[in-house]
Amino acid sequence: MAGERDQHSPESLIQWFGMPVFSIVSPFPLSRRHFLQLTSAGLVASQLRAEAESPWPVITFSKPFQSASFERTAEIVSEVGWQGIELPLRAKGQIEPERVADDLPKLVEVLKASRLYIGLITTDIVATNTPHAEKVLRTAKALGITRYRMGFIRYKETQSPRAQLDALKPQMRDLAAMNREIGVQGGLQNHSGAAYVGCAVWDIFDLVRDLNPTEMGICFDIGHATLEGGTSWPVETRLMEPHFVCVYVKDFTWERGEKGFTSKWGPLGGGMVRKEFFTWLKKSSYRGPISQHVEYIEGDTPENLAQMKKDYAVLREWLRTA
Repeated sequence: MAGERDQHSPESLIQWFGMPVFSIVSPFPLSRRHFLQLTSAGLVASQLRAEAESPWPVITFSKPFQSASFERTAEIVSEVGWQGIELPLRAKGQIEPERVADDLPKLVEVLKASRLYIGLITTDIVATNTPHAEKVLRTAKALGITRYRMGFIRYKETQSPRAQLDALKPQMRDLAAMNREIGVQGGLQNHSGAAYVGCAVWDIFDLVRDLNPTEMGICFDIGHATLEGGTSWPVETRLMEPHFVCVYVKDFTWERGEKGFTSKWGPLGGGMVRKEFFTWLKKSSYRGPISQHVEYIEGDTPENLAQMKKDYAVLREWLRTA
């Protein structure tokens, strides 16, 4: 991934525009349109300086617009300002697992042409024998994609949760061994909902605590951690920090209905997720991608694109001022 960041160096900007820009490195890409807009407003220097302070490339989960063509995906991501994508490479995803060898190289090239990259793939992989697992991971690795999110694992109501977690440990060890052999890093997402292994972050800690973090860890979702843990998220972030594969950002509110309170995902900054998480993140040892999830939006419409820009602006401001 370091190679991808080099394409945003001052030298590459000079080559792109044919003129000097600044002698700093920005981890956030600027589309030509965005660059010209900022130039006309006299804001290029201040934005580049602010974004250069962040050690985390910001990508987005492309699920809300996964039906778009590869070219349109690149246009959306560039226009919003994200540096790349977290790709749904799973059943009914943007790329189907059986198509990985044909389609993933094409998408990588389309994104690269727009100075974007794939920071993470989201998969159905939960074990070494998951269909197409090895093919997906080896193809991704060959293209420079070294992080992936595992598929979901659900509890069975008829069995002890403790027994089920113990039964999963050999499965996780085998998968970690395959990751080591291929050269990739897998992560299980903490996800709200009582049926999910990982609804409590401690589930994942129990599964990965004895595994090498470079092989297996957590895709830490501060939205789901806040929803399930309430005020305990600072403990959970400190607990899982050595195991971070990726950090997920989304926000939600509680709404009261006839059957009590339910959660509703919405714009960043308008809900329960606190800016203080990013203050902690700045002090942490984590240096990797942040994936912004805007799954409350679905479809490629001008209204949705405008909202994505607002969410990204909030995240960028939180990263700058936390």
